Amino acid sequence: MKKAIFAAPFALAAASCASAGSSYEMSESVAARLAEFEKTGETETCINVRRINSITPLDERNFLVRVGVNDYYLNRPRNRCAGADRAFNRLQYKVSGSMLCRNEIVQVVDNSSGLTGGSCGLGVFEKLEKINEGDESDAG
Repeated sequence: MKKAIFAAPFALAAASCASAGSSYEMSESVAARLAEFEKTGETETCINVRRINSITPLDERNFLVRVGVNDYYLNRPRNRCAGADRAFNRLQYKVSGSMLCRNEIVQVVDNSSGLTGGSCGLGVFEKLEKINEGDESDAG
């Protein structure tokens, strides 16, 4: 089974094959997006591909995976996934069964040329809970 996921538009450059840098600092926009969620401490090594609605690269090191209607997971690839968050790129993967698992290779593909610009191995899927700011109720 082959599935393509379109990357969220953050930049307009083509994918590059640059190697991973030794230091990583999360951008404010990625930190702000992740602040909408709370970590549950639960992890999954595999997720059924039929349940995956979207995989949104927040940057080259953090993928937000939406499963079902309101379930979210954070996946941090083992290495930087060069170009994953660039506009006009998509993530593509092949699975032999029905599960997308840790260590599966995802490729970054340029939509205009169809060329692969990079790839990375997925990490574990860390379950997140969306924080609802309006849920705080004061009794009294």
